[in-house]
Amino acid sequence: MQTRTLGRTGRTVSVIGLGTWQLGADWGDVDEADALAVLDAANDAGVTFFDTADVYGDGRSESLIGRWLREHPDSGVTVATKMGRRMPQEHENYSMEHFRAWTDRSRANLGVDTLDLVQLHCPPTSVYSDDRVYDALDTLVDEGAISAYGVSVEKVEEALTAIARPNVASVQIILNAFRLKPLDEVLPAARAAGVGIIARVPLASGLLSGRYTLDTKFAANDHRSFNRHGESFDVGETFSGVDYETGVGAAAEFSELARAAAPDATPAQVALAWITAQPGVSSVIPGARSPEQARANAAAGSLELPEGFEASVRELYDREIRAQVHDRW
Repeated sequence: MQTRTLGRTGRTVSVIGLGTWQLGADWGDVDEADALAVLDAANDAGVTFFDTADVYGDGRSESLIGRWLREHPDSGVTVATKMGRRMPQEHENYSMEHFRAWTDRSRANLGVDTLDLVQLHCPPTSVYSDDRVYDALDTLVDEGAISAYGVSVEKVEEALTAIARPNVASVQIILNAFRLKPLDEVLPAARAAGVGIIARVPLASGLLSGRYTLDTKFAANDHRSFNRHGESFDVGETFSGVDYETGVGAAAEFSELARAAAPDATPAQVALAWITAQPGVSSVIPGARSPEQARANAAAGSLELPEGFEASVRELYDREIRAQVHDRW
């Protein structure tokens, strides 16, 4: 497993991390034993970066990670959490008072005195430009409640605004073969500033695994059923904002390219390895619902792709995907 520095945190993390939204909610049911087995398998495979949020299962994901940390005190895992989605998405709710309450709750859930990394969880765009928000976050660092802070964004413009702030350690953004816009400006700006990039939704909600067809059914409590048109949160979080029919067709083509580029790897592993090859990426955070999936994802951390694959990905994106997503986020 390759390791990299997570931006201004100074921490060394695995290039393949673990996203844990699915251990809390919105991806169907994952019982406690299975969730802990996923954390075990990921760490055994070299993963040293877990990403969670206080709203994943109303704290369930954080609490499961907290239990795992207590059982593995020498794991060396860095845990990033997120805050801000426990209240209506109004600018004034991003206040010192609420930051204290949210971070205290996350500290309790995770069983730690100091949170490794706290990220604003895709707040309203205006929040990224508010000096008072960053002053409050700096205060939490000074008080020892958090070690570092970053942002999770929907839009490129939000990422660029945050990167310009001197104490923002990391930016989490959707980046995958169906979402290339961050490559134009965000990754170069982050590299120049020493800000880490955490790539989320790396498989476009599973599309890039190549396993889905037009007949695939998802559970009613899976966001791939209930958020296809942005009914519950930003539609870009589900299938990267690509309509399902287009996504299935493009994913089938991506799978053919992936198998040609790396015959011994799965399309999902190739999709992850392609992201890790992008200059400036600190860690990629695929989710996993089983130990087998966690181990397979981790294996992508040592996969190298042939030179011509990058051009093939860009050609597919330009032809099938760009018109749907590039100007929206």
